[in-house]
Amino acid sequence: MSLDVSPTLLAQAERDEVDETAFVDTVRTSLPYAYRLISDLAAELRGGVAEFADNTTAPSEPERGQLLRALASDAIRGSLERHFGVRLAFQNCHRVAVFHPGAEQGETYRRFTSVRAQLLNQSPEFRDC
Repeated sequence: MSLDVSPTLLAQAERDEVDETAFVDTVRTSLPYAYRLISDLAAELRGGVAEFADNTTAPSEPERGQLLRALASDAIRGSLERHFGVRLAFQNCHRVAVFHPGAEQGETYRRFTSVRAQLLNQSPEFRDC
């Protein structure tokens, strides 16, 4: 299991009354590297003038696993986007970027998420990530 879900949150889910803030807190405590990375990138985006902020530093294997679990889940990814007020984009099991909401209509986002960008972002060291 990728998340350490409290009995209270599980009971909420069973009643169809999930508190998204509690869910995001579960993500924060269960996947601390992924949460912290996205939080830091969101702060960098808000504090700068660039169209996006991204991570290009390869994490450790456990950290990479957290990032993959967070971004492979539509529920987790969507909750993190809403919580931090960003649009996430992801490449190569370590390179995550945050964009301003609505940026997916722009050229920079389309270029970052393109097949070409994916191919150019390949590296033998990430072959099995």
